[in-house]
Amino acid sequence: MSDRLLAVTESVCPVCLRTVAAQRVATGDDVYLHKRCPEHGAFKTIVWRGLETYFQWGERGSRAAAPPVTETPVERGCPHDCGICPEHRQHSCCVLLEVTQRCNLRCPVCFASAEREDSDPDIAEIEAWLRLLQRHGSPVNIQLSGGEPTVRDDLPEIVARCRMLGFDFVQLNTNGLRLAKEAGYAKQLADAGLDCVFLQFDGVSDGVYRRIRGANLLAVKKTAIMRCADAGLGVVLVPTLVPGVNVGEIGNILAFALARVPAVRAVHFQPVSYFGRYPAAPADRDRITLPEVMRELERQTDGMVQASDFAPGSAENAYCSFSGKFFVGGNGRLHAAAAPGGGCGDSSSGCGCGLPAADDAAQRARRVVAGQWAAEAAEAASPDTPGIGIASFEAFLANHRHSFSISGMAFQDAWNLDLERLRECFIHVVSPDRRVIPFCAYNLTSASGEPLYRRPHHECALA
Repeated sequence: MSDRLLAVTESVCPVCLRTVAAQRVATGDDVYLHKRCPEHGAFKTIVWRGLETYFQWGERGSRAAAPPVTETPVERGCPHDCGICPEHRQHSCCVLLEVTQRCNLRCPVCFASAEREDSDPDIAEIEAWLRLLQRHGSPVNIQLSGGEPTVRDDLPEIVARCRMLGFDFVQLNTNGLRLAKEAGYAKQLADAGLDCVFLQFDGVSDGVYRRIRGANLLAVKKTAIMRCADAGLGVVLVPTLVPGVNVGEIGNILAFALARVPAVRAVHFQPVSYFGRYPAAPADRDRITLPEVMRELERQTDGMVQASDFAPGSAENAYCSFSGKFFVGGNGRLHAAAAPGGGCGDSSSGCGCGLPAADDAAQRARRVVAGQWAAEAAEAASPDTPGIGIASFEAFLANHRHSFSISGMAFQDAWNLDLERLRECFIHVVSPDRRVIPFCAYNLTSASGEPLYRRPHHECALA
């Protein structure tokens, strides 16, 4: 089978993390990243399965826009100068604040290699991170992350501080344990100003949770969603997809979510990435790519969702993500809400914000996420509304539709890191030394587990 060169890019050596030349190469219907380190040899990793969607996604083109503020000079080159450096090509959309490294689970699958014991940044330090983001000029969505943020008793105060400083969308990345176990806790967070819960949700069977999280957690997840619904918090289910473990549950995860609309606002799939100590490269069979997730959604929903309903994200590099907007009909089935790529998140939509499309792509995406993932506002229409008769109101009730989104994002590790993608990353992390670092760079580790930016931990992690 002959190879076909598709693009030239850069990556890193998985062993030493030095920047190396790389190529995207088609072999049959698959796209691989090829690279060679002068010291550690050649590497080849699957990055995309399906040339048709590869070319379709490439047609979207770049939405690059220089960040309004850069704080680190270019010295060693990408990805070694993050902070952000002038080579970066996209504004921040969502910024993670890791408010703790502690966790109340010991998951084999974890971005952060979180620990049970550690010291937490105090409120003053977290406020300093927020003021740093204010100086960067553009408003961003805040995700409180970790570790497990709910192990902090002062988390409602942190949420309130975010809102006090003008951040108008705050979400919580959580495993849901405390939300489920502590009555009233979700309401405390909602009262403090929390908009959305980004809930770790890997499947609808405890066997999946035992494999990925090390415990039976399905009942906990159900209770956490119920508590959030009672508190008026929007919930996004976030499955980490691991081949051989839970890919076969994609359709069931979606069905579970739809049965809990409007409390559940979206499902956001994340194909597994590999961090920590992995002396041997993960095999191709250990990876699922974005087009495969879209095809599985179509197959496992018997065509209710079509792969053609999805499009690349509106601001980040096209190969980082997919998204689709839907409504839930009265029969509980999903229907595509618009042509893929439409809506405010797309620069062609003419949303009327008055800002240049290229410069504002990340901010459009930020507003779309905030509008889609927060809890739905209550309907105000009634039979007495002027201009709405009884017959038309009954028709309205019969056709009432809840919005819903399905999306996926493929984070990168040392084997599949493409620096063209990284430079257009709009999901960033504030590091403990007060730098703003693209997410995939912040979590990057060598095959021996040595981190590029995150402080060292000793356990393996995949996420």
